[in-house]
Amino acid sequence: MSTTLTERPAPAAAPRESVAPKRRTRVFALAEARWAAAATVAFLIALPLQLTGAPAWAWAPMYATAYVTGGWEPGWAGLQALREKTLDVDLLMIVAAIGAASIGQVMDGALLIVIFATSGALEALATARTQDSVRGLLDLAPTTATRLLDDGGEETVATEALVVGDTILIRPGERVGADGRVLDGASEVDQATITGEPLPVAKQAGDEVFAGTLNGTGALRVKVERDASDSVIARIVAMVEEASETKAPTQLFIEKVEQRYSLGMVFATLAVFLVPLASGAAVTGSLLRAMTFMIVASPCAVVLATMPPLLSAIANAGRHGVLVKSAVVMERLGQVDAVALDKTGTLTEGTPRVTDIRPLAGSGLSEEELLTLAASAEHPSEHPLARAVVDAARQRGLDLPIAEDFASAPGIGVTATVGGDTIAVGAPARLLDGAADARSARATAVAEELENSGRTAVLVERDGLPVGVLGIADRLRPDAAATVTALAALTGNAPMLVTGDNPRAAARLAAEVGITDVRAGLLPQDKVTAVQEQEKAGRKVLVLGDGVNDAPALAAAHTGIAMGRAGSDLALETADAVIVRDELATVPKVVALSRAARRLVVQNLVIASVFISGLVIWDLAATLPLPLGVLGHEGSTVIVGLNGLRLLREVAWKRAGTEGAE
Repeated sequence: MSTTLTERPAPAAAPRESVAPKRRTRVFALAEARWAAAATVAFLIALPLQLTGAPAWAWAPMYATAYVTGGWEPGWAGLQALREKTLDVDLLMIVAAIGAASIGQVMDGALLIVIFATSGALEALATARTQDSVRGLLDLAPTTATRLLDDGGEETVATEALVVGDTILIRPGERVGADGRVLDGASEVDQATITGEPLPVAKQAGDEVFAGTLNGTGALRVKVERDASDSVIARIVAMVEEASETKAPTQLFIEKVEQRYSLGMVFATLAVFLVPLASGAAVTGSLLRAMTFMIVASPCAVVLATMPPLLSAIANAGRHGVLVKSAVVMERLGQVDAVALDKTGTLTEGTPRVTDIRPLAGSGLSEEELLTLAASAEHPSEHPLARAVVDAARQRGLDLPIAEDFASAPGIGVTATVGGDTIAVGAPARLLDGAADARSARATAVAEELENSGRTAVLVERDGLPVGVLGIADRLRPDAAATVTALAALTGNAPMLVTGDNPRAAARLAAEVGITDVRAGLLPQDKVTAVQEQEKAGRKVLVLGDGVNDAPALAAAHTGIAMGRAGSDLALETADAVIVRDELATVPKVVALSRAARRLVVQNLVIASVFISGLVIWDLAATLPLPLGVLGHEGSTVIVGLNGLRLLREVAWKRAGTEGAE
């Protein structure tokens, strides 16, 4: 009796405690978002009323509402900064908005207020979401554990109450409650959250386990070796928070000179007003000249010189599946000169697949017959290796006989009766158990060959005799090698591989993609150390990863990019950018696009400086009519804005791809 394999049985429900509850700050739970929304609504009501010729009493109160709701927080923050003898650019923008309103440019001032309020709300939301993910990471570790007593009994205690030396019981399907070492039992533990390894790791007496990792089908007795506050998962949280707090404040290029420019503009405006007044000039004329000066010298064109290129680059990247979280990030991407890449889920797909099917001489089996036996026996299993074998059979359209008498032994493999034969599938070393016959020797040689090439070897036995070996490995992304080459060309330095996987598998993959600097077997703190070494050498490092174990390095790096499809919540929130479609080739393209945006910023700053200088000289040396000053100021703003929008075009992305390939 057989069945055509078309779908897998639904997996068993995971234990309730194995799923970390979502913690997500609602947008309007933030005061900044509420004030920004109120300002935006008021502006959108007032604008059409004004443009359609409605009387001032209809739209003026709405503009006033936009000024108050959107401007009071940045204004108050600016005044507080002023008390610390710091002139904040937000305060300058509020003053400029009020100044614009005082000379009749009410709509322009309100728009400026709305833009600043919205920007502040987005920044607050990004900060809150990152904090949500960091706190949620602690939920990976269970809140309770089963502690074994000296008299043979057991009790349920809070994991925080566990102390070094306690013995805990980890049942099948439970998450490990504390860092420790296995005293007794055998199982396979999924520790991808800590090391990033794509496959569960066999654990037996003497092996180390980590809090928050997921136990497989066996039971383990574990001796606690670290307090809850010192577990690896807790240290990941601490490292992310520390890196986020100590990372140098990020600023746009123009913000680096905002203090001097702001102070200079304030003093210059006062001088333009007071000097003629002291010479006997009329108050009205002096005030008008000073207000004209403030308008033409205001940093609007300079701000727009910076923002449109960066925002256009963000929009273009977004259309192609790259979410860049801010203009600051887009600017920083173009500065990177070194790259550190994670392996599993980043350079690889993160899913094990059958790569080799090796029937043994004398077995009388073809590749498809060997795969059919293995897949039939593995079909009832939910182990990742079993899924890989069954998926391989599905892809070949094989008909699988029904397996009977299925049994699974943790750390060894599975057995089942298929077509009247007893089929065993599992670890070669465990199934062979030192057998010295010729067929076992051939099976051992094939398994060693596969393992030396970075595969996981799976032995298939029929009625106690080895009949073949399967090789299983995580599959390399098709664009991985081209991406590594492009990043090396862009940065001038060969990328570095940082992974928690074993050195043999890491070396094999690195050789395939052309990476020579390989750091394998790393815990999260080791990845941070590797990044910090590069930073201390004067390099600006781009880290590309996807897992919880990558989050500290993503936070510590100059810029971090996360793979979006399979990325953990913590990695996605910690990273500065996210590859939404998991297309690795977009990474060098977005770096090249950032560099193009930075070039446009420089062009725009030159244009804005020429306009501002000309208008200021005109106003000081002669009499610049206010309407002409406003026209010149707005004209320069439009020019730099349109120049920056060039990066919205599809050709800009194509050119970035060409630059990344050079």
